[in-house]
Parts: sequence; C-alpha cells; structure tokens
Amino acid sequence: MAEQGTLTYNPHDRELAARLQTALGLVDASHGVRAVRPMADTGLAHHHLWLSRDDRDWVARIPKQSQLGLAAQANLDYQAACFSRASASGHTPALHAILPPSNELPRGALLVDAIHGRPARLPDDLPAIAEALTAIHSIAVPPADRRPPLQAPDSPWLGMHQELKQQARWLASAGLAPAVRQGIESELSSLPKRLPIESSRLISFDAHPGNFLITEAGQAILVDLEKCRYGLPGFDLAHATLYTSTTWDLSSHTVLEVDDIVRFYRHLHANAGNEPNDNNLMAILLTCRRAMWLWSLTWCAMWRARNGEPQDASTRGEDWSTELSDQTLVAHVRDRVEHYLSPAIIDLVRTELHVLEDRLLA
Repeated sequence: MAEQGTLTYNPHDRELAARLQTALGLVDASHGVRAVRPMADTGLAHHHLWLSRDDRDWVARIPKQSQLGLAAQANLDYQAACFSRASASGHTPALHAILPPSNELPRGALLVDAIHGRPARLPDDLPAIAEALTAIHSIAVPPADRRPPLQAPDSPWLGMHQELKQQARWLASAGLAPAVRQGIESELSSLPKRLPIESSRLISFDAHPGNFLITEAGQAILVDLEKCRYGLPGFDLAHATLYTSTTWDLSSHTVLEVDDIVRFYRHLHANAGNEPNDNNLMAILLTCRRAMWLWSLTWCAMWRARNGEPQDASTRGEDWSTELSDQTLVAHVRDRVEHYLSPAIIDLVRTELHVLEDRLLA
C-alpha cells in the first residue's frame, strides 16, 4: 500500500487486474474506479492492486490464502472486522467495500484507502510506530459477546501457547539441524505456563516494521491488519523490534542496537503510567518478546516444511504454496527463513534477550 512507485507489470499481474475489473463491474457503479494497476508482490497472504479514482485512491487486497485457516467469506469477514475496529486509532487505512468471493476472485477482496507514504526507517521512526501501536492498544475492548469474529481467548497467554504448539508440530519435518530443533524446543519448554497479569487489548499481531508506512506528516500507518485479535500488547511491541522482524522486509531492513530497543520499551512503559522502577509489566513485556520470537521461529519451520505443497485448488484456508507468489518474493522468504533458523542468529537473539532483561529489569 505504498506509493505508486511500487506498481509492477507482468502477465500474471495483468490477468489479476482484469479479473478485479470484472469483479468491480458486478458491484455498484464499480466504486468510481478509473484504472486498476498491480503493485509489487511483497507478502505471502495477499495480492495488492492500486485503484485510481477521481476521489481518494484505494487499494484492493486480494487474499492468496487465510493465515488463520478460514474459508473465503469467513476470511473476508474477519479482515473487515480488523480494519473496522482498528480504524478508531487513526493509524490504519479505512475500509470502503468488500468484494464477495466469485468466479473472478475466489477469495474475494477488500477495498481500503491507499496510503501515500514511505517505508519505515529505523530507529528514527520507532517513536511514530510506538504512537501508532499505543493508539491501537488504547481502543476500548467490547464486551465478550461482541468480540467475534476476532480471536479473543480467555487467556491470551494460553492462546499463544496453543499457537506455538500447533506450529511446533512442523519442527520434526522441517529438516532442521538436530541442535537447532533441540534449542527451539528447549526455549519453548522454558516459557511460563501462566502470566501474573493478562490485560487483553486490540492488537495487530503482525506489527513488524515492514507493515508500516510513514506519511509526509511523520505519522505511522499500519497497513496490514488481517491477524488482529484481542490479546497482549507485548506481542506487538516485540514484533516491532525483534531481529526477526526488523530484518524481514527489504524496504525497512535494520539491525537495531540494544539501546534503541531499551528506549522503545522504556518510552512505552512510561506512557502506560508505570513508575520507572515498576518491573512487573516490563517483565511481562519481555516474556511476550521471547514468545513472539519463538512464534516467528516455529512459523519459519512450518513454512520450511510446507512451502513445496501444491496450490490448494479449493482456495480454502491456509495455503503456503510457492505457486501463489512471485519467485523473487519466494527467494527472499526462503533466505530469511534459513537465516533466522541458523544457530548463529538464534544465539544472537537469545543473547539480546538476556541483555534486555539485565538492562530493563535492573
């Protein structure tokens, strides 16, 4: 959802644009769209196309799959709820329309505001990212019966344990070196079974810096929202600053210094109204950081085990087949997965976690 410089052209893009134009023609006045132009393939979950309009431009988000394992319409409903609920923050694109599943678009599409902005530059844009996340986390949580379709486990921490357990099933078939697999399993077993405090908020659960665009006014806009849920803000804070997040996207690739991460956490800790020497919340945030790192590692193992599967012809649920994405993107993902699962990088992140605990819990 970046500026028009990210538009691309290849035969598959033109075919997808043509199918979207047909789908638009089946709905009310085509929503005033004058032109449809493909954008670079930068993610495993969606194709993006830029919709030029007389008024404000939009972006069509066309799912390749559902990372939550949902059927096509349920996936659209879930993502629509993500955009609708996060919009109160003022740091996400507005949702304008939903194109239902059809012959042209088997998984449908969402039409959202196009954001003119640049990729995040770290560490300079960390304060803007912190402001965006604080605004999202500050949105009032509705009563339990109004939280669906978003995930809202009674215990977000136990919910994270369950996700880790599901993804860790792929460790055995991911072809990992024995020492790597044993190291990840040891880290998983060291996570506490419960947290002393759990306060659910609306979180994105995908807050890596590559999902933010920075406007001319310096505001950070979180453009990728399909995994929102009611959970622990510490997961988002981790995802914004972990090595496995800040080095994922080429456009925002940065290796943060420990001092940058310490400032990020101290700033958010103080803004939450905590005393500087109150370590209870900080300890929980760092525990969430370790869990989010392990979520990323087990996801990498899952992708390593599954990316060779053929494309799901039924277009239902998850689909990690490399047939769905541009091969340049696939090569990038493969490079990152191998990098993050390497012994040297696992040791690097583990050491950083220990240093942060020493610095922030002293």
